[in-house]
Amino acid sequence: MTSYLSIGDFSRATHMTVKTLRHYHEVGLLEPVDVDPHTGYRRYSAEQIPTAQVVRRFRDLGMPLEEIRTVLAASDIPTRNRHISAHLHRLEEELGRTQRAVAALRGLLSPPASGDSPGIELRSVGAVQAAAITATVEAQDIGAWFQGALGELFATVAGQELRETGHAGGVYADELFTHHRGQATVFVPCDGPVRPVGRVEPLLVPLAELAVIEHCGPPLEVDRAYGTLAAYVARHALAVDGPIREYYVVGRRHTPDSARWRTKVCWPVFRTGVTDRG
Repeated sequence: MTSYLSIGDFSRATHMTVKTLRHYHEVGLLEPVDVDPHTGYRRYSAEQIPTAQVVRRFRDLGMPLEEIRTVLAASDIPTRNRHISAHLHRLEEELGRTQRAVAALRGLLSPPASGDSPGIELRSVGAVQAAAITATVEAQDIGAWFQGALGELFATVAGQELRETGHAGGVYADELFTHHRGQATVFVPCDGPVRPVGRVEPLLVPLAELAVIEHCGPPLEVDRAYGTLAAYVARHALAVDGPIREYYVVGRRHTPDSARWRTKVCWPVFRTGVTDRG
């Protein structure tokens, strides 16, 4: 014989509020076994308590209602477990991002290391021939655009049997930082003029005088290097107008471990007279 519980008793049994149970009924996630057509009173069965407890655990893990519905409706255990595993994998990735953010915040809150210019060099870089892709990009899309452009450049240089002569780099207009939308150029230096194909065009990357700092780690944490570099340039009254440059010494192409990536961030400055022999 089925045992029925009022919505209030079911709420107490499952630690879900009445408001939550009504919402789950409305979206078809956890429907009562009976609804009085005259009063609208909802009744649940004791057999629904384990299901409600599973739903509550999934919600505690941040699983969207639609995914919970898919898990509950799975026709077999492997399908159900596959959906659960996918969500757990997303949680692990989010936890990793949170841990990196916490570590970065602790570093920011720590007393600054002694020394006036930690790892900053003044360099003069000469003009170089390169294959390049230029576009106006939204800041929120820069990561995906960058990876696609860089892959296309490497493939084009290799396909035209040209030799790479230096690290890939990027040139970024001020508007990309100040308005989160602006011109971005990614380039790969090579030993001959590239033939235009697709988005790829030949480019003579101009000479520049730069203050340079190296960032180790993923792009999401590069703001610390930018901050340190900007403070140094301002303190020494070196700044001149010009776009920011980056050079990608070690990246996704070399290793999937983003902790090992190395990016040189370059701020335009007055002439230094120091030649970059690299």
